[in-house]
Amino acid sequence: MIALLARDLRLAVRAGGGFGLGLAFFLIVTVLVPFGVGPETELLARIAPGILWIGALLACLLSLDRILALDWEDGSLDLLATAPLPLEALVSLKALAHWITTGLPLVLVAPALGVLLSLPAEGYLWILVSLALGTPALSVIGTFGAALTVGIKRGGLLLSLLVLPLYVPTLIFGAEAARRGAEGFSTATPLALLAGITFGTIALLPFASAAVLRINLR
Repeated sequence: MIALLARDLRLAVRAGGGFGLGLAFFLIVTVLVPFGVGPETELLARIAPGILWIGALLACLLSLDRILALDWEDGSLDLLATAPLPLEALVSLKALAHWITTGLPLVLVAPALGVLLSLPAEGYLWILVSLALGTPALSVIGTFGAALTVGIKRGGLLLSLLVLPLYVPTLIFGAEAARRGAEGFSTATPLALLAGITFGTIALLPFASAAVLRINLR
């Protein structure tokens, strides 16, 4: 399992869909927002948590089609499906590799980019906590979408359309937790709901992803 995880990490970086592309997109979104809405500090501070969460979500979308597509194209997905490792563990490792190369860098850089959006000092901790708690769900849901569209030519747009509605609850509660934290209010409720979504997807979606893969590989 460790060897497979290391292989997926190397593929994610070499294929150009790793942390560099996601971070660059995240930075571009953060830089462009002040140009679009104006330089008012109060306005930027109010919308900063939501903008950071939207930027992180869209950055995660960039590399979703590469989670399984590369293995499908070179035929290694068929070999992995016949290996002793269960498909549920395989898709879980794929989701973990995606989070390490895409989600984790976004979590670490988000507080620094919050400076560009005049994020209040109280909000830096909460944007870090909410993204750390919510981005694993984005990777697991994205892996499920990748399993649904594997083998479809130019399926990237379809994958985005399938996954985006499933991302909405994570976005709502993640941005709400960061916003409440930045304004000094209690974050217990949105963080609890966000944790429920993340743990629920981690517990259930690998089985759904594995079932879809078995159908697509027949």
